[in-house]
Formats: sequence, C-alpha cells, structure tokens
Amino acid sequence: MTARTHPFHRKTTLASYQEKGVFWALRGFTYFILLFGVIIFSIIIYKGAPAVFGAERFDGAFPFVHNDFLFSKPQTLHVFKYKGEIRQMPADDFYAFAGKDADTPAAAGAPAALSSTGINPADITEHETYSYAAGGIWPQIVGTVLLTLGSMAIALVLGIFSAVYLSEYSKQGPLISAIRLAILNLAGVPSIVFGLFGVGLFVIALKWNVSLMAGCFTLAFMVLPVIITASEESLRAVPKGFREGSLALGATRWQTIYLNVLPYALPGILTASVLGIARVAGETAPILFTAAYATSDKLPWDMSGTAQTLSSGLLGYLEYPFVWLHHLAFSGVNALPYHIYVVSSKIPQNEYTERVQYGTAFVFLAVVMSIALASILLRIRLRSRLKW
Repeated sequence: MTARTHPFHRKTTLASYQEKGVFWALRGFTYFILLFGVIIFSIIIYKGAPAVFGAERFDGAFPFVHNDFLFSKPQTLHVFKYKGEIRQMPADDFYAFAGKDADTPAAAGAPAALSSTGINPADITEHETYSYAAGGIWPQIVGTVLLTLGSMAIALVLGIFSAVYLSEYSKQGPLISAIRLAILNLAGVPSIVFGLFGVGLFVIALKWNVSLMAGCFTLAFMVLPVIITASEESLRAVPKGFREGSLALGATRWQTIYLNVLPYALPGILTASVLGIARVAGETAPILFTAAYATSDKLPWDMSGTAQTLSSGLLGYLEYPFVWLHHLAFSGVNALPYHIYVVSSKIPQNEYTERVQYGTAFVFLAVVMSIALASILLRIRLRSRLKW
C-alpha cells in the first residue's frame, strides 16, 4: 500500500532548483555586503576608540572629567628627548615647558642660553614635530554640526514648499514635467559640481566669501532633489479623502494642506531627511570650496578682534547680537570630513597622524548617527500620534 501524495505538494523541478539558487545567491550577496560593512566599522571603532577615550583626564575642575581629543583644538605634536627621556607634548604644552623661543636655534659658537622657563635648550635633543597629530577636533565637530543642521533646515523648508506646489497646486503639463525631470537629473550630479556652483554663486557673486552661510546653502542645494522627490511622494500617499472631506467642510486649500495633509506626510519627509543628513555630513568637495579653512582652529562664534567694531555705550549692546550673528554666518569653519581629508592626504603620514585619522572617523560616525537617530525618533513619535 503506497502512501498518498498530498494534492498540493510542490513537485521538485528545474525551476524550483533555479529559484533556490537565486535565493541563496541574493542572500549571500546581502550578507557579504553586511559583513564588509561590519569589518569597516569594526576597524574604525577598534582603532578610533582608543584615541577618543584614551584622551580623558581627571582633575578637580568642573566637570571633573575632561577629554582633550573631543574638546580642544588641533595642534602640532612635539616629540623630543629631554635628558634622555622621550616626551610627547602638544604645541601649547611644549612651549609652556620649553619657552616660546625653544625652536629658535642658538647662534654658531654661542653658549646655549636658558629659555624663558629656565630649560636649557641643549637638554632637548632629537626634536621632531608632526602637524595635526596632537590636540583635538572640537572646532571640526562644531563645524560639522552647524553645517549639517543649517543645510538640512534650508533644504527641508525649500524642499517641502516645492513639493507642496508640485503635488497640490501645479497642473500636469510640459513645464511641470520638465521641472520634475530636472530635479531627477540634479540628484545624480556629482558633489564637486555643486561645490563649483556654490563658489560661483555664493562665494563670488553674492560675496559671502568662504563661510558657514555659503557652505550651508551649497549643501542644501545638493540634497534638495532628494528632499523634494521624497516629500512629493509622501504628500501623494495621503488619502485623497482627507482633502475632499476638508474642502467639503469649507476649508481653503492651504488650510487643507497645512492641517490635514502635511501632518500625515511628515514621517515620510523625515525619512528623506535621514538620507539627506548622511549625505550632507559626509561631503568634502562642497565644504572644501565654500566653507572650510584647513588651518581654522577658532569656533565660528569666536569674535576675537571684532569687539572694537561695536559702538560705545548702550548702542554697542544693542548692536552686539546682530554683529554676533553676522560673524557666525560669514565666518569660515572646519568640518570632520575635511579634517580627515587633510590629515590623510595633505601631511606626511606616520604613526601619530594615524591615531588622529581613525579617532576623527570614529567621532564623525558618532555625530552622524546621533543626528540621524534624533530624526528617526521624531519620525517614530509622529507616526505613533497619527493613525489613519
């Protein structure tokens, strides 16, 4: 007596073997890419974490724990022997130890004079310096955050307004089709082209010079096509009945969009902003042309040397906020991706600069992930409040 075969049992055929082969091939490629990404992140974390967390020091001053790598400016590293002992010091510490005239050679045949700190220069031997190998990256962190937040704010405002027009107000025709085609083409333009565009328009034509404002607008225009496309799709995904019901109750078209369409489209728009944050924060070419100074170690709001331009008396206090905002917007900044580019390709490579490279990359990933995580949490909160 033979066992009955289930009538819906799937027979093994050549097509089923092909389907399994395709499934395992796709699965293998996916896991390979995931493994490759894990390896890269693991290397950055393994080599970068010691540079960040190894720079902590404890003292009696608030907040008691200080991290020199995160909260100090980049400096030149001085490596030397003092009375036979090898020492490594940042530039500030070295000059505090050996005096400002420590790098000045003594005249030929003249006895070595004591430095301003009482150190005999003859005791300092095998003195070598390494640029950007000491100090920290605090100005670069601040510049990256300001560029990312500023550019995303500009891109979201312009992108949402454009998407609302294209989705809710415009009528399909050759002009609107050409605009949509141009937006799609702009999404594939290399970032260096946007950098040259920013130089021509913002730096030269508008005379903003190399500044935070020029960098923010250049990066915003670069990510604008992605924001417009994603925002328009999110607006179209809102059911048409929401619009019809609101209009039937006497609301204007703008009231309908503002109160019944945009709130439900915001989660999708924020999803696009996460992708925009990752691209904006990681770009180097536009920042190189429009916003960054390689040797800038001041914070954008540092107004050293600017206070004397204020009027005297009460008028000076009234002018200060406007002067401060102008100085902030039109000062050059530095950024983490540009700093990685400089320390990786523009200065001699050695064991000391490698620590800075991986430490900067580690902090850069943490900053981008933090900003993106904030956007993701906001999107989740909006989705939990809006149900339809």
